[in-house]
Amino acid sequence: MQDVAMAAGVSAMTVSRVVNGGTNVREATRNAVLQAIERLNYRPNTAARNLAAGEATQIGLFYANPSVGYLSQFLIGALNAARRAGCHLVLESCEGESDEELAEATRQFAATEVQGVLLPAPLSENKVVRAELDAAGIPYTSIALGRFVPGSLNVRIDDYAAARAMTDHLIRLGHRDIAFIMGNPNQVASAERYRGFCDSLAAAGLDPAQGRVEQGYFTFRSGMQAAERILDSKSRPTAVFASNDDMAAAAVGVAHRLGLHVPEDVSIVGFDDTAIATSIWPELTTIRQPTADMAEIGVGMLLKRISGRQDSDVANGMDQIMPFQLIERESSGPPPRR
Repeated sequence: MQDVAMAAGVSAMTVSRVVNGGTNVREATRNAVLQAIERLNYRPNTAARNLAAGEATQIGLFYANPSVGYLSQFLIGALNAARRAGCHLVLESCEGESDEELAEATRQFAATEVQGVLLPAPLSENKVVRAELDAAGIPYTSIALGRFVPGSLNVRIDDYAAARAMTDHLIRLGHRDIAFIMGNPNQVASAERYRGFCDSLAAAGLDPAQGRVEQGYFTFRSGMQAAERILDSKSRPTAVFASNDDMAAAAVGVAHRLGLHVPEDVSIVGFDDTAIATSIWPELTTIRQPTADMAEIGVGMLLKRISGRQDSDVANGMDQIMPFQLIERESSGPPPRR
């Protein structure tokens, strides 16, 4: 609005009167403001006006995450933050796979009444989705974006450091033959976790190239398939590090089916500390990612940007790195004697 006022040579109050249909404006002044609006492609910030008027803002949650446990924790945090702020949370799943389908789904969501969007992984890293929201002028907060994009809002943990800490833990227990189940190759977080795994092995004098690495996609089924390839062999490793809890839980199930005891025959560890980590036997050793807290902080960042508070710490982008915890439970132990 300030830019429009400067271009038209009037005050911001006059621009506000024109935008809101006020009658106490000369026709020549009104035309000058309307021309400046068209030239600058100005659109009123509906969310900021709603906030100023005390009306409820609608925050969109656009998701395509295959892990129900992760989404449940994320939703708890987002709902808590929305309730405290007095805004509404609108949920929408993104079912598209191709770039065209993703773009169309994002455009349809952007055309609703949402004034800002939360993007949990993997959509937080999707360039098509982000580009469509940028084109629509809708602000968004990325959750678990692997690498910070200047000017963006992002909340994450250090995936590299967390994966390295877990691998260090297994090495301290005495493991030297550790398999790794990777996450979705389209996500930076997957690469960062694998990099942390490899660097931990290298620091211990172990050759990462000698380890068993299988591709997963953060789904239970992909973890099961990867674990079958790892565990159903004579050269079975003594430990398996899966890139999320769903895949680690699947690996535990495969071990049971093969008659293996966890952790006596093989240690199995995960990542995220979702509900499934404590719903199986034995309970998973895992990395606790504060997913609910990350969602809460993401909503707060988004509301600041929507309100247009340019003096806030989010005006020029912000990358909030949250602490992680290594949670040791019954699924990890010393390697078996051979």
